[in-house]
Amino acid sequence: MHPCFFGYGSLVNRDTHSYQEAARAQLNGWRRKWVYTQERGLAFLSVIADPSTTIDGLIAEVPGADWAALDAREYGYARIPSGTAVQHPRAPQTLISHYSVPPETWVRGQTNHILLSYLDVVVQGYLREFGAGGVADFFATTDGWDTHVLNDRAAPKYPRAQILSAQETALVDQHLALRNATIVAD
Repeated sequence: MHPCFFGYGSLVNRDTHSYQEAARAQLNGWRRKWVYTQERGLAFLSVIADPSTTIDGLIAEVPGADWAALDAREYGYARIPSGTAVQHPRAPQTLISHYSVPPETWVRGQTNHILLSYLDVVVQGYLREFGAGGVADFFATTDGWDTHVLNDRAAPKYPRAQILSAQETALVDQHLALRNATIVAD
C-alpha cells in the first residue's frame, strides 16, 4: 500500500500533476490561509489548525513512497502526517500527509500578491471535483483575501497554469468581487 498526500490547493486540479490514483477527501480541523514567504516571494495557500473547520481536497498515492518530486514541487512547505484528520475512501491504515508552510517562515506586514493564474488553477480543480458549491466552500474556508491579487492571466507566471473557460474565469472573478479583493495589473 502506497502512502498518500492530501492536496487542498493546486493539487486538487488533476491537470497539474501525474498522480493517477486520486480520490476526493476531507481534512478535518484545518482551514486554508494565504501566506507570504521570502522563499517563494508570493502568497501561497497553506493550512492552519482550526478545530471547527473541514476542507475538501484530494488524496493521491505517492508510488513507492517516493516523495522527492512532490517535496520539490512543494518547496517552502513542510510535509506533515495527517494522522486520522483525513476522511477518505481508502483502507483505514493508509498513511497520509499534507503540506503546510511553517509559521516561522511567514512574512507579515508586507504587501504581497496572489497570482491570479495560481488561483485560477485551484478554482478550476475545485469546480471539476466539487462543483460550484465546492468553489464557494473553498473561498469560505480560506483566510487572507485581503492580500492583493496580481492579474497575470495574459502572461501566466504560475508554472502549472491552465486555460480556463469563460465560465470558469467568471466564477473566479465573481468570488473575488464578493471578497472585495484588490486586483492589481501585472
